[in-house]
Amino acid sequence: MKHFTALYYALDATTRTAEKVRALEGYFASAAPEDAAWALYFLTGRKVKRAINTRLLREWVAAKARLPLWLVEESYDTVGDLAETLALLLPEPRAVADWPLHRLVAERIASLPELSPERQRAIVIDTWRSLDAPQRLVWHKLITGEFRVGVAATLVSRALAKVAQVAPPIMAHRLMGDWQPTAEGFRRLLEGDGGQPNVGRPYPFFLAHPLQAPLDSLGDRADWQVEWKWDGIRAQLIRRQSETLIWSRGEELVTDRYPEIVDVATKLPDGIVLDGEILAWQGDRPLPFAVLQRRIGRKRVDRRLKTAAPVAFMAFDLLELNGQDRRDEPLDRRRELLEQLVAPLADRTALRLSPLVDAESWPELERLREQSRANAVEGFMLKRRTSGYGVGRPRGDWWKWKIAPLAIDAVLIYAQRGNGRRASLYSDYTFGVWEAGELVPVAKAYSGLTDEEIQQVDRFVRQNTLAKHGPVRVVKPELVFELHFDRVQISKRHKSGVAVRFPRMARWRHDKPAAEADSLDAVRRLAEPIHQAADERMLF
Repeated sequence: MKHFTALYYALDATTRTAEKVRALEGYFASAAPEDAAWALYFLTGRKVKRAINTRLLREWVAAKARLPLWLVEESYDTVGDLAETLALLLPEPRAVADWPLHRLVAERIASLPELSPERQRAIVIDTWRSLDAPQRLVWHKLITGEFRVGVAATLVSRALAKVAQVAPPIMAHRLMGDWQPTAEGFRRLLEGDGGQPNVGRPYPFFLAHPLQAPLDSLGDRADWQVEWKWDGIRAQLIRRQSETLIWSRGEELVTDRYPEIVDVATKLPDGIVLDGEILAWQGDRPLPFAVLQRRIGRKRVDRRLKTAAPVAFMAFDLLELNGQDRRDEPLDRRRELLEQLVAPLADRTALRLSPLVDAESWPELERLREQSRANAVEGFMLKRRTSGYGVGRPRGDWWKWKIAPLAIDAVLIYAQRGNGRRASLYSDYTFGVWEAGELVPVAKAYSGLTDEEIQQVDRFVRQNTLAKHGPVRVVKPELVFELHFDRVQISKRHKSGVAVRFPRMARWRHDKPAAEADSLDAVRRLAEPIHQAADERMLF
């Protein structure tokens, strides 16, 4: 635990990529495999089941530190990070032990959710006796399910690749899918699998950067394949050894949620991996993302849900064919093979071939892009025809060219603390618009402001709090922000009657008083109905 705690603090202390990779490489090269496996598990964003009710944890710390509970709560309010607050309040241990990380997980974390509060309390207090303050902080984050540190999974993969002495894309592929945090599993990651792919293992996703340069900077229009940018869930469809699996981009196995896609995929030959997008789809058009959301969190799908929220897999790339990795082949060739494979099945609702956009020039393409929202898409994907299928988000070969966002001016009405380095700052906000003389919440956002602006808003929140509801502060409605988002949909699930897609803060409107913020009617008017496109070339 000392070794893992030292790694946590080393990662938390720097923003330099090289230093983070160096710290990770040093840890994985020296840690015991059984500990390194669990460190890798946590560092790549995986979590064990939340073990402890945080309210109980605060009460136990108050009793152990001989402090009133209100003082613990006020300390938390000041520090902003619960794990750190509790670690600082506890008395020093009599003797510090060095728990191996894997033993701490197996003996002190994994069993906690199934125990009574009394037994949980005994184990937690006994563990406190053998950990110093830095170890306690990490321990608290693990048992509350709040372990986060400023390191991307790509950096973890890069460091592990150095330890294994393999190329980063190879390690990125090994880390995909379902691997177990065991000593043997960690050794297999380092040693490889003899070139034989795991039956269920997906490939690392190739991601695109937003296009910000002028179109003509890309060169000849003929050098680029253009597709619609679909508004769904990125996924890989795998068909190997008569087994069908669907992996989301978040490395979640979602096969059971989309049985109609699985049914069609059984018609595909073995040794196939397709990259694509899961969409809510009916007839020849996509449905709003809000329809797809009804399927996202469901573990079981009945006939009624399949009828109310039909789905399709929109295939746009071929990564594996006949069990052979085809990612290094040029996009033109992969597209040709994809068409041969999917076209015979594409009349089936649940498996479709992503159509190419027919436009001879960049100006013509720009005109077509303006009709994206009417076609329930987000714009275009531009892919160099000679490109291979990369790993991560390299620049140059794939670009996403999205339509201009929708915008409203809204008033800050609620605030919460953020996470990570913003744990002590009020940086997560809820915004409202006017309806019958009252502010109605319509969006939550936490990105778009500079660090300096967040500091200023934090001071305003602390000085202008009207009420507290748990971690939420109700603030004086004075600050106005311009919000951007991709789409507005009418929604019965929200009090406001609307749902906004990907809200973010574009700028702080110092020039506008709260009374001049937008109304709910103005937001509703942005929820344009999807209509039939006039240009026949745009039909799906």
